[in-house]
Amino acid sequence: MITLLGFLAFTLFVLLYTSWKLRKDKIETPDDYFLGGRSLSGVVIAGSLLLTNISTEHLIGMNGSAYKNGSMIIAWEVTSAVALVIAAMYFVPRYLKMGLTTIPEFLEKRFDGLTRTLIAALLIISFVCTLLPIVLYTGALNIESLFDVSHRLDISEVQALWLTVIVIGLLGSIYAVFGGLRMIAHTDTLNGYGLLLFGIAVPLIALADIGAGNPIAGLMEVFNNSPEKFNVISLEPSIGPGSRDAILPFNVLFTGLIINQVYFWTMHQSIIQRALGASSLKEAQKGLLYTGILKILVPLIVVLPGLIGFYYFNTGYYENQDLVYPMLVKKVLPLWMTGFFAAVLIGAVFSTFNSVLNSAATIFSLGIYNRYINTKASSKRLVNVGKAASAILAIVSIFVAPFVANAPDGLYQLLQQLNGIFFIPMATVIIAGFFFPKVSAFGARCGLFFGLAFYVIMNFVIKVDMHFVHIWGIEFVLNIIVMHLASMLHPVKERFTIQDVGAVNMQSWRFAKPLSIFLVVVTIMIYLTLGFVGR
Repeated sequence: MITLLGFLAFTLFVLLYTSWKLRKDKIETPDDYFLGGRSLSGVVIAGSLLLTNISTEHLIGMNGSAYKNGSMIIAWEVTSAVALVIAAMYFVPRYLKMGLTTIPEFLEKRFDGLTRTLIAALLIISFVCTLLPIVLYTGALNIESLFDVSHRLDISEVQALWLTVIVIGLLGSIYAVFGGLRMIAHTDTLNGYGLLLFGIAVPLIALADIGAGNPIAGLMEVFNNSPEKFNVISLEPSIGPGSRDAILPFNVLFTGLIINQVYFWTMHQSIIQRALGASSLKEAQKGLLYTGILKILVPLIVVLPGLIGFYYFNTGYYENQDLVYPMLVKKVLPLWMTGFFAAVLIGAVFSTFNSVLNSAATIFSLGIYNRYINTKASSKRLVNVGKAASAILAIVSIFVAPFVANAPDGLYQLLQQLNGIFFIPMATVIIAGFFFPKVSAFGARCGLFFGLAFYVIMNFVIKVDMHFVHIWGIEFVLNIIVMHLASMLHPVKERFTIQDVGAVNMQSWRFAKPLSIFLVVVTIMIYLTLGFVGR
């Protein structure tokens, strides 16, 4: 009962505070609904980005992987800081200068309408088939573990998971359908910093418990129990026998991983939409670089608890690693705090779910409906279509969610493998749009389809003896080559130049460069410091 009261108290506080904060807001235009009226501050952007990115698939999936495989999984987080620097210093200034609402808009300006539509369709498919179902399922898994829904309602665990997925999906979609990006971003900010606070509390309390009141002593005991798990450099094979079962070999950081990170933090609609809604370039850069700082701290939430879980549970959950984090939370947090933390976790689920729904609605309403179905649609009509699209996509995701259970290498690894189908081909097209002026619309489409086919065939059909992140790197290079070869058949007719439409103030933040350098240096230092422990 105490847990439930804590959960309801924090959830109600976030809802009431955000409703009061935005009580005077009017959602009348696409910019109001999809970009928060271009009014977001750096702090709000950072909080929203953190919670849009970090959800239960990270808390459960990454901690489960760290528990079983060690700290090598940290690469997904700390290398994000470098990608955020690239976003802040190169891509976002150009997006804001063009006044973009969606990334596919850039592709129409650079290539043509068909290229924009293809990317828009692929983005929507990727949202519904990968990210949204996994977010819902991991959220349901956490709630089942914390509240024991199946026992309380006297139903099976499978039925409890289905029920929880439906409830989370329906409640979460209400934010996306009726609130728009500004509502989502402000609820994200509260939940995001709550997640950071409570997320750090979990390992801190656990370490204090292990160290008899001294967290430092507890950390040393956890380290001495299994020092090899603290090493961030994996010596797993990335090519040849065993590479397909490897988690994250160190050398993949320099091939496909950096391309994936650049795509996700500079081009992925659900992420970059927050920066597109900034009130100025200065606020966008603040938000992105603040997020970079938070991403450096995030391993304390998504990696360290997994290592502590190994200390407590040894190999007991090796066959079901995704249960480790919920079990750790249940073990170390007092009842009153468990309720608040559960509310933050559900907020994290809502955030990612809502953000992706809002992004998908933005892409459909402006990129497909307004282009092919009703070219003369009013602003109000576009907003209503966006709301309807959000509702439909939410329902589809709810039905797909339970089928992602029992991923053999863990849910986070499954998410990354599935993302590879879409991310790298789309990244190649966008990067070609900026850096390769000789690539034509025809060439971009050829590269897009080649990339989709290449990855699926190599990773899922032929099952080549190579880590899937290496396949991303090879795919990227081949895509660029295919684009240039195809562009020789249908060359570019007119060179593209970026025009400033005056959407926001384009003055840069004076601390952007120093903070960018700091983030890159810290990322390198993490590997230099933790790359030799436990050998």
